[in-house]
Amino acid sequence: MTNRKTIGILGGMGPMATVEFFRRLIAATPAENDQEHLHILIDNDPGVPNRTDALLHGGPCPVPTLQAMARRLVAAGARVLAMPCNTGHAYLDDIRAAVDVPVVDMIAETARATPAARIGLLATDGTIESGLYHRAFGGRGVDVVVPEPDDQRAVIAAIAAIKAGEPLSPLEERLTAVVERLVAAGAEASIAACTELSLLSGERMPVRWIDALDVLVRSTLRAARVRIGEREENA
Repeated sequence: MTNRKTIGILGGMGPMATVEFFRRLIAATPAENDQEHLHILIDNDPGVPNRTDALLHGGPCPVPTLQAMARRLVAAGARVLAMPCNTGHAYLDDIRAAVDVPVVDMIAETARATPAARIGLLATDGTIESGLYHRAFGGRGVDVVVPEPDDQRAVIAAIAAIKAGEPLSPLEERLTAVVERLVAAGAEASIAACTELSLLSGERMPVRWIDALDVLVRSTLRAARVRIGEREENA
């Protein structure tokens, strides 16, 4: 247990996604008692400026807040950092420049974990327009299919509704229709590339539902030197 690293979570983007990431980390950790679990520090700061607004509309830059969060976590003892926010990874290099500990790259890890030649992407406008997943998958020869404008507006509306605490079932039904059209466009799998969408079950989807948050959980545990079982590795 002594060689396991303390995990620091840059949270608040949004708060429920942070809670879900923490829950999944605990659930995936092989432990039989309290003492066998990890030391996890969470900086849940919902005051981080909106990432999409910054990327696309000239809104306030989130970098100073993200760097301050990272530094606070490291000062408190974190030895590996994770950020359950896809769009926030547009600023990953800035966060890494602020600290001397590893910061897990959810985008790159998800690209490595996706066995498909053509994937459908459900994400914020900021994530799509910044090209985060396009670059990660392009380097692996994988095509990315994004929703048509009307469907993309439905995705953004669903993300906002989840942040507002609305019931999930109707939202999942709407997004299933979006994924069906991505499949018609050739997608062999779909990625929940916004951590709010990770709160959906994905059970109704007509194609494999790859949750970037699940990938982040496994990658973070590996970075923290936790040996997870074969079932979790292949999930």
